[in-house]
Amino acid sequence: MTLGERIDRRLGLLRSLLVYRGIPWRGAQLRRFYRRFVPAGGLAFDVGAHAGNRVAAFRQLGARVVAIEPQPDFVRLLQRRFGGDDGVTLLPLALGRTPGEAQLLASLRTPTVSTLSADFVARAGAAASFRGVRWAAGPVVPVDTLQALIARHGRPDFVKIDVEGHELEVLMGLRQVLPALSFEFLPAVRDVALGCIDRLEALADLAAHGPDRYRYAVSLGERLRLLQPQGVPAQALRDWLRALPADAPSGDVHAWLVPPSAHGD
Repeated sequence: MTLGERIDRRLGLLRSLLVYRGIPWRGAQLRRFYRRFVPAGGLAFDVGAHAGNRVAAFRQLGARVVAIEPQPDFVRLLQRRFGGDDGVTLLPLALGRTPGEAQLLASLRTPTVSTLSADFVARAGAAASFRGVRWAAGPVVPVDTLQALIARHGRPDFVKIDVEGHELEVLMGLRQVLPALSFEFLPAVRDVALGCIDRLEALADLAAHGPDRYRYAVSLGERLRLLQPQGVPAQALRDWLRALPADAPSGDVHAWLVPPSAHGD
């Protein structure tokens, strides 16, 4: 690695720490927001754990956490922060449709947008919000599936997926409905989020345990507020995503199972 690359890498890590851990009241906001999804004594998966701010919030809510993070620098940060916590299992790998290996496309200055998706790099990289972001070939990382993690660690109450355009591939490695989960969306690649909704609806259709369906709501950026607090059905969320302007902000789609009696549609 050249001197310039080493400087970019250090600046990128510093930026990530400032963004995710530099706001004193952020932890309390995260706990308030996720309390409806993460029960005390429950289990949460953080897929794309990055600097660990949500891992910390889930632990403070009383849940066990499985933290999945493929980037070596973030893995070291997480080990330093949570290595002595028996309630956190840190897995230095990525998730996908099938197990194996994949090359990470790394952004040294903005490591939280590193990804396994070359399509994301090509399309999101052309968006104004990613102007100045540069990706390069990073390390080859192990890849497992979400279903394999469930077999080993148990069915999670909540799964947070933040993997920069690779979200659908993660959900394609899932074979069952989950109580609640979230996945990132970006208007420049909104078809990924639409595919994620289709995947969740297909899993709900196949579920043998009952006719529960997903409700959906969006939070924009790091505002930690649901635009549709009661949730909307899948088609309403699809319509909302399709209507977004190309320069609209990114955010997260949250989905949770509800019984048929809770649907008024």
